[in-house]
This record gives sequence, structure tokens and C-alpha cells, in this order.
Amino acid sequence: MGRAAAFRARGSLDVRQLGREARDYVLDGDWMPDYLAAKYEEVTDELLGEIEARPRAGAAHAWGEFSATCHRGNILWTDAGPHFVDLDDCLSGPAIQDLWMLLSGDSQEMRGELTDLLKGYEQFAVFDRSEIALIEPLRALRMIHYCAWLARRWHDPAFPKAFPWFAEPRYWEQHQRALQDQLAAVTAPPLEL
Repeated sequence: MGRAAAFRARGSLDVRQLGREARDYVLDGDWMPDYLAAKYEEVTDELLGEIEARPRAGAAHAWGEFSATCHRGNILWTDAGPHFVDLDDCLSGPAIQDLWMLLSGDSQEMRGELTDLLKGYEQFAVFDRSEIALIEPLRALRMIHYCAWLARRWHDPAFPKAFPWFAEPRYWEQHQRALQDQLAAVTAPPLEL
């Protein structure tokens, strides 16, 4: 994450753009079966309402730049060490955005992984622990945004070939259930270290 200077041509993490506009784009298309549209709108409204009702954690600290897709699949390891790839979604926002996608497993496993990540992170920068409360809201935004990201690129012939499940009703049923589970995670107490 960079804090040396602000991005000149990149935006900031924005619930309106990554959440509401993304959700509306999906609802305006014909990817989702009609019988799920009302449920999708309802659960995303609840999720986004929960996210918007929270004060921005870390608001007293300067936001930095982050990759928005910092996960194990976007780290290329060579003999020279790790290299981050896929930086086309860089934005300004909280430091936790570049850490939460590296976490996996249940709460206990994520707690251990985050503790280890922060030991390394805090050798270079101060981490505002209040940002831990943003993990599940950011995950919810990512889930909503990712569907719109696929939908916006569906006209590219490579996308239906690479993501054929996106056009299947089963995917949307599973996505609907995942969003309902995510609503429970967003409203639950945050991960504690």
C-alpha cells in the first residue's frame, strides 16, 4: 500500500460505485433469472445499508493506495521474490483492503493469518486496528462488484468461455445464498485479534 503520494488518476473506495451502481448494473441486465431479481435487490439493499450506516473506520488516518485485488492469485513468485500483478483496479482506501483477501478459513485461521500479516506490515507502516471491522463489509462490496465486473465484460468473447457458469441459474442461486451469508457476517461482531 502506498502513502507517499495520492493517486492522480484513480478513484477512492466508494460504496456508491462499487456497491449500488454495480448492483444496479446487474439488475438492469439479463444475466440473472427473473425469479431471483427481487431477492437479489433486497439482500444487496440490506448489505449496502449496513455498510453505509457504519462510520468509515480509520477516518482519522490518511488513506493510501491499494491494489483492490491483492490475493494469492495475483502474487507472482520468481527467484527474485514476490511481485504483485493485476494492478488495474488500484484505488485509494484503507490498508485492510490489501490484507483481507489474503485471509482464508474460519475466524480462528483468519485471526492467525492476520496476526502474521500485521507483524510484517507493521515493520513498514502503522496499521489502524479499527480497520479490522471493515473486513466483512469490504468482502460484501467485492462480491457485489465482481458480478458487475463480469457483466460489464460479457460482450468480450473470452468472458463467456472463461466464466460459463456466470450465465447459469445455479450460479445466481449460489450467489444469492452467499450474499445472505455475507449479510450475517457483516452484522456479526468483527474479527478480534
